[in-house]
Amino acid sequence: MKRLELRDLRKSFGALEVLAGISLHVAAGEFVSILGPSGAGKSTLFQLLTGAIRGEGEMRFDGAPLDGARFAFMPQRDALMPWRRIIDNATLGLEVQGMKRSEARERVAPLFAEFGLAGFERAWPAELSGGMRQRAALLRTVVQQRDMLLLDEPFGALDALTRAAMQRWLETIWRSHRWTALLITHDVREAVLLSDRIYVLSERPARIVREVAVPLPRPRTESAEPAREAAAIEADILDTLLGRPVPINEHPMENRND
Repeated sequence: MKRLELRDLRKSFGALEVLAGISLHVAAGEFVSILGPSGAGKSTLFQLLTGAIRGEGEMRFDGAPLDGARFAFMPQRDALMPWRRIIDNATLGLEVQGMKRSEARERVAPLFAEFGLAGFERAWPAELSGGMRQRAALLRTVVQQRDMLLLDEPFGALDALTRAAMQRWLETIWRSHRWTALLITHDVREAVLLSDRIYVLSERPARIVREVAVPLPRPRTESAEPAREAAAIEADILDTLLGRPVPINEHPMENRND
């Protein structure tokens, strides 16, 4: 079942055309990535989805016109408030929705162990590593129990080793919950590791130039055969991003069912 569906979505800022007709969908329980070069308009797309800005085109959720309350949004940086302890950062979204802090803490507390944060409930953000801060930010996002997660390059600010560890962690925890998720990234390896499908954007003004299925088994492992398949998908996508077209019959990973 399609949860999110976008049809011919367009956005310009004055004479600057950013999105030039984006059409895509995300099914229930699916992890989809939007992959494109920096400056292609990926974050603009999320602003349209959350209602921060307006554009042209059609946005539907569960078959009805979209309202922004459907999403829980995780930005590029953790955005933890330094004057609130970690448990109270995690409850922030619930409090904004009108839940009492004591009730919000009761909902959040059982998740700390699953997110690798047990024992840090009373810590301040400055006392946590970058990876732990990002786990706290994701906890704050998912505990809101919205219909869908929007993940805006959530690990882009981390060092390479921490980022790789966090990507593996997210793939593991996503398998446990099967959240419906849409990720924007310019990291090809991250997209292939996490996604069921990937939409590849052109440079601005952004158009979708490829839709790539990722038929790798889960859990995503680094064993020989899956690693070779993942590397082939990554190389194929890089050919597209770098402007090296490949004949359509040489794209075995393309999703041709939609």
